[in-house]
This record gives sequence, C-alpha cells and structure tokens, in this order.
Amino acid sequence: MKTKLCDLNPAAPGRLPAHSEDKSGIGVHYVDAYLKPMNTKLPDGTAVKCKRRGLKITLTVGAKKGDGLMRRLEVSRDPVAMLDAALQEAAHAAGIELIVEDGVVFVDAPV
Repeated sequence: MKTKLCDLNPAAPGRLPAHSEDKSGIGVHYVDAYLKPMNTKLPDGTAVKCKRRGLKITLTVGAKKGDGLMRRLEVSRDPVAMLDAALQEAAHAAGIELIVEDGVVFVDAPV
C-alpha cells in the first residue's frame, strides 16, 4: 500500500556542494538535509527512520531495516544521483519500495 512519508525539504538543494562549502565529495550537508524529514511516523503509527553514517544510509520502517552505500565511483559524482541510488538500495534491502514523485516521498510496504 502506497503511503505518503513526507514532503521533500525545499532547502536541501541549496546545500549541494556547488552552493555550499561542502568538501566531502558526496554532499553530506545535502544528504542530511534531504533525510531529516524522513524521520517520522506513518499514519498507522509505524516509525520510519533514515540516517547517514559516513557513506552508509540506513532506512528503517517498523521492523524492516536496510542499508545502502553512497557509491561515488560506481553511480555518479552527483550527490543527488548517489543519494537516490543509496536510498533505493536501502529500501530494496528492507523489502519495501521508496517512491519520490512531485516533491513527495512515498513508501510502499508489502502487507
């Protein structure tokens, strides 16, 4: 069932390395700003947590948990593409689907 998780942070693109003093190579300021609104609860009360630790993105939806890596060489040097790939990897590992449409993040967890 597709459920709205959160709206994207409109300030996140302003934290990309081109617009800030981020010298990490993966855009950690952008990633942190993007992930912050994802730490919430779904309407049914299921807790959702998404955090970054180094290059690893951890996505937890209720009891389901998955990890993804920010892969600069394999995916892209672009932090937006790296983060999208890492989030999809984490969601796949958790057995859920993460969908981003029109500035809104949806989660689709099989019943």
